[in-house]
Amino acid sequence: MRFRQVHLDYHTSEMINNIGGQFSKQQFQDMLKVGHVDSITIFAKCHHGWAYFPSETNEMHPHLSFDLLGAQIEAAHEIGVKTPIYLSVGFDEKVARRHPEWLMRDENDQTNWVKGFMTPGWHQFCLNSPYLDLMVSQVEEVVRKYDGDGIFLDIVGVRTCYCHTCVADLRAEGKDPRNKKDVIAQGERIYANYTGRMREAIHAIKPGMSIFHNAGHISQGRRDLAAMNTHLEVESLPTGGWGYDHFPLSARYAQLLGMDFLGMTGKFHTFWGEFGGYKHPNALRYETALSLANGARCSIGDQLHPEGLMDRGTYELIGAAYAEVEQKEAWCTDTTNLADIALLTAEAAGVGDMSSSMFTGRADAGAVRMLLEGNFLFDVVDMETDFNPYKVMVLPDQIVISDKLQAKLDAFFQQGGKVLATGKSGLNTEGNEFVIDLGVKHIMENPFKPDYFRPAFALQSLGQSSFIMYAQGQKVALNGGTVLGRREDPYFNRDVFTFCSHQHTPSSMNDGGPGMVESDKGIYMAWNVFEDYAVKGSLVLKEMVVYALNRLLPEKTLTTNLPAQGIVTLQEQAKEARIVNHLLYASPVKRGEDVEIIEDILPLYDISVAVNVGDRKVKEVYMAPQMTPIAYKQQDHVIEYVVPKLECHQMVVIDLVQ
Repeated sequence: MRFRQVHLDYHTSEMINNIGGQFSKQQFQDMLKVGHVDSITIFAKCHHGWAYFPSETNEMHPHLSFDLLGAQIEAAHEIGVKTPIYLSVGFDEKVARRHPEWLMRDENDQTNWVKGFMTPGWHQFCLNSPYLDLMVSQVEEVVRKYDGDGIFLDIVGVRTCYCHTCVADLRAEGKDPRNKKDVIAQGERIYANYTGRMREAIHAIKPGMSIFHNAGHISQGRRDLAAMNTHLEVESLPTGGWGYDHFPLSARYAQLLGMDFLGMTGKFHTFWGEFGGYKHPNALRYETALSLANGARCSIGDQLHPEGLMDRGTYELIGAAYAEVEQKEAWCTDTTNLADIALLTAEAAGVGDMSSSMFTGRADAGAVRMLLEGNFLFDVVDMETDFNPYKVMVLPDQIVISDKLQAKLDAFFQQGGKVLATGKSGLNTEGNEFVIDLGVKHIMENPFKPDYFRPAFALQSLGQSSFIMYAQGQKVALNGGTVLGRREDPYFNRDVFTFCSHQHTPSSMNDGGPGMVESDKGIYMAWNVFEDYAVKGSLVLKEMVVYALNRLLPEKTLTTNLPAQGIVTLQEQAKEARIVNHLLYASPVKRGEDVEIIEDILPLYDISVAVNVGDRKVKEVYMAPQMTPIAYKQQDHVIEYVVPKLECHQMVVIDLVQ
């Protein structure tokens, strides 16, 4: 898989004339060179349903007069650029008008429109209809006719559908379409059948050709869905709704799966299809570096103008980032993430509400943000992961304990592992009793909300006080643990008959029972701390978690004074006998209506780092790609060095004696 990819959309209405009229092989090649691009995903079929080549299974765009797909492949291959081929599967507006009976329908018998980002929207197809046969034939034609370097199939995933075909099939099997579980199970079968047919059709023509089915998110805990692809592409446009926390959360899971994967962002200021919208070059420099630091290769989304002219401003923008990526590739291949902490997300555990933000639950989002800001090394794990190599397992807010999870945690504890559990985590699936010994006994869900936490330890930057806890808490009693802080309830909950001041009632100052408890298995916090941080971002929440993790991790693999908005990872290249320390720093800010942007990147100086390399001997330490040596000192297993300057992204290479 190439490092410097572009994903080139071309969703072009039939109401526009002169399609591809200004396409030029030379100009196309020139822009790829300006952008330092080594792979570009190009289009055979768009969301509007049109083909961009003379097709026997589809209709070429009515205002296109030549084989645009073939011309792009020829131009790219001539200069050594790969060309995966894109086909829209879920959307096809041309066919939607002709065969509305093939469209997905919801439980109210309404057709499925994608709302929110795109208005008026697209209609989505049911792959349990004859549309699947048509789609397979279109893919087969492209694979047979063109020397593409892969197939990218878009707008697909496990769906729930109530179209007449799906409902009839359920009833024929003796099942009730009102039963949500039956509808979900049918959606799983439909998607598996679709991916199986596509794989069989493509590989019958070109064995081993790469295939990716894009759902906009890599589902954690669904290794079966990931395995339906030959590689993974993590679509994650920070300004397009995903935010800057989504990619690290997804990448820390994807790298564990052992598949090649890339991070897909966009050149757009906001979302796909934004003509005339541009990120600041520093944003793309940071986002591509973030991919490298998390073991991924890079993809940047663009959309070609209807007349086929590549936009110079876009490729100068992309080139500013990819020129740097090109210099760094040697230190970013075949990497393994080094981690002290395993984060078992609510998504991976199959619990909790995932609808609160784009593809990510609040507890998961808050957890990854705290781990990043605390400079902890972590992986995102699922129920198939071996927990034993990790030192600490984080169970954020909602991780109730199934029999399978309990067995895995028991083995983890026997190896000396510790947990940090919050809120309902650690309770049985009924939510009324702790089934792992966290030094507390469950009483009830606390009826007071919000309530307060008074720590028995000194916070790093805050004084002694009772701190507001907005998220739901659990009332617990001590059961063998050591209290690290207590709960204080308010005088009363705020309602129309009893309220005080502008927001909530102050603390009663009374001891409401344990709020944070340590046991030989780990530390428990009695609130949905991570959800609270995702919503409110209160500093005390992070300091509670950082304090707890530092107690549970007396010997960390890495420590650094990098500020909170920095990101640090350790990627090992075992074949090269080296460890690469990635350091990043940028500070996204919100502009307009909730759009996060990166514009200014301020340099940092004299960043200290200490890395525990174990029993391995260090040969040298240097900055890459500059190849500048760094002085270091080693005491026992730990080496220490100072990075003199960090501007956006810096790699420090620790060469080991083989």
